[in-house]
Amino acid sequence: MKTYMANNATVERKWFVVDATNKTLGRLATEVASVLKGKHKPIYTPHVDCGDYVIVINAEKIKLTGKKWDQKIYYSHSGYNGGLKETPAKEVMEKFPTRMVEKAIKGMLPKTSLGADMYRKLFVYAGAEHAHQAQKPESLEV
Repeated sequence: MKTYMANNATVERKWFVVDATNKTLGRLATEVASVLKGKHKPIYTPHVDCGDYVIVINAEKIKLTGKKWDQKIYYSHSGYNGGLKETPAKEVMEKFPTRMVEKAIKGMLPKTSLGADMYRKLFVYAGAEHAHQAQKPESLEV
């Protein structure tokens, strides 16, 4: 019996849509990252992008537990000395409603070119509308 190894030619990709309304950020991100990696498939191969496309809608309606809206800090650096900026989660959500979900999911993917390919299959929308009706996405419960 030989070990099966998937490759790009044999991988079939599906489209899933996830509603983030009243979902906890981290729990949503782990499930979506797993689908993007392809770990839900029996043909999962670590060195091949076996994952599916995921559309996350209603990203502006996610929840954070405890006092994270005030205490969770997002950092960005300009590249210059003293260029570190701190932004609380509440301000990030007001300015860029999709960024928190994108960063949480991206942080759970591999930090390689393979992870970059997986990240390109993620589409996050703040509202309930998305531009991927033609792909006939299936609903994915998280």
